Amino acid sequence: MGLLTIGAFAKASRLSPKALRLYDELGLLPPARVDPVTGYRLYAPEQLEQARLVAWLRRLGMPLARIQRVRTLEATAAAQEVRAFWAQVEADTGARRDLAAFLIDHLARKDSVMSATAKPLEIRYAALSHAGLVRESNQDTAYAGSRLLAVADGFGGGGAPASAAAVDALKHLETREIPAGDLLNILEDAVEQAGRAVHVVAAETESSPQEVGTTLTALLWTGSQLALVHIGDSRCYLARDGEFFQITHDHTVVQSMVDEGRISPEEATVHPQRSLLVRALGGEGEAAPDMRLHDVRPGDRYLLCSDGLSTVVQTTEVRQVVTTVSDPEQAVRELVDRANRAGGPDNVSCVVADVRELQR
Repeated sequence: MGLLTIGAFAKASRLSPKALRLYDELGLLPPARVDPVTGYRLYAPEQLEQARLVAWLRRLGMPLARIQRVRTLEATAAAQEVRAFWAQVEADTGARRDLAAFLIDHLARKDSVMSATAKPLEIRYAALSHAGLVRESNQDTAYAGSRLLAVADGFGGGGAPASAAAVDALKHLETREIPAGDLLNILEDAVEQAGRAVHVVAAETESSPQEVGTTLTALLWTGSQLALVHIGDSRCYLARDGEFFQITHDHTVVQSMVDEGRISPEEATVHPQRSLLVRALGGEGEAAPDMRLHDVRPGDRYLLCSDGLSTVVQTTEVRQVVTTVSDPEQAVRELVDRANRAGGPDNVSCVVADVRELQR
């Protein structure tokens, strides 16, 4: 059998001509021959098996970079790679299922009001920040009070004062009377003040102001709701009814690549640009933060942390500590200790807060 035109090969392999041209450009599935006069791509029949494998793996949602690796492996190793990929997909699906259940419940309860007999709630909290074992200074700031919880991770020559300034700009909310209907507006104003404070710090440093900034993830407590503000790659997790899931979305280059399907979550954890931010307070990537309200329940536990924990300690380990260590003070110490036992390559900060019925 002679060479197949791209149209015939596309029909036989169930790949579109457009996909075949892309895979050629990427070196994933180059044609057997390119006509030097017309530029037409011609494929050998024996390439169909590889083409069908690529098509099947794409239907699984596997990123092209990983498909490239699979197609170079022997059959047994390729099967193991597909098995590992699918295990990660199932784990990610389970995490999204938990988050979807939370959102469904949150939206279903959004219009509900507390009954007159409902017991008032309070939070029990602890915060801890550590420089880690490699960095000479700590550019993180962690804060926990009766109404405000916050973690900020500064960067650049003025990273430490930038993170401190951002959190300090929110602390007045601890004592301010805040009508429920104005909660998000008041928090938004405070975050704008935090951004201005970071710019002041940046202007006072010897570094370029565009290179100085901070992440900020904070929760403002009202007694029945938490207002969340988030920008950057610090994170907020929620443990509820035996489930544990991330309720913030990283503002990073690699997370954008994951969202677009260009790489897998597994690949993101080892990507060389995994710490590159696309949104922050100050710096070149400044943009509006994510802001929203969350209904709370007795028994909820929130974890706020910098990426010195989330990129160093496996999520399964973090979950185990958060869901089994009952005292918030002990929990933050254990989380920081685990980051340092894993090498402590970065500053690490944690805030743990429990929602419970008001203790009289």
